[in-house]
Amino acid sequence: MKLFIAPLVLIASQMLYAQDLPYREVPETPATYTATHVAARLIDGLGMRYYWATENLREEDLAYRPSPEARTCLETLTHIHAMSAMIANASAKQPTILTTAPKLSFTDLRKQTLQNFKLASDNLRANNDNDMEEMNLIMKRGESQSEFPFWNLINGPISDCLWHVGQVVSFRRASGNPLSDKISVLTGKARE
Repeated sequence: MKLFIAPLVLIASQMLYAQDLPYREVPETPATYTATHVAARLIDGLGMRYYWATENLREEDLAYRPSPEARTCLETLTHIHAMSAMIANASAKQPTILTTAPKLSFTDLRKQTLQNFKLASDNLRANNDNDMEEMNLIMKRGESQSEFPFWNLINGPISDCLWHVGQVVSFRRASGNPLSDKISVLTGKARE
């Protein structure tokens, strides 16, 4: 009896957990085109791609590396997480303090990354176009600080995250766990 109940409890808890995560689908489109809305939408598309690229990853998927000198899938996800924090911090007009990253479980890593993307998108939508000039990418390490305008956030961390999410999709295919066919990135919707 316990062997039968435990998987049901696990499935139910995974379903509840998935409901708490943003980006199963891309949010509805804004009513107007503005620079902040376009930037938010870019992050929303990234969020959806990340959600599905990381959905149902197995231990063997996380450990997969295409070559000895390449990052594992989990190391790639850790890198994406760090950049998602930079994106969220810039959108909140806050610096990113560069330190040694804490070790997170895959579940927490995924959740925090998705929450960072959602926070960045929400921050962008809550501001106007002129506020973007204050959304600088600021990185601090000890007494040293580097600062870049929002433009560099687009061609830096945001684009890099898109690049690496594609790698995760490729890695999972190579490890025998292809991406779900239930999604349409064009429409931003998941099919049942």
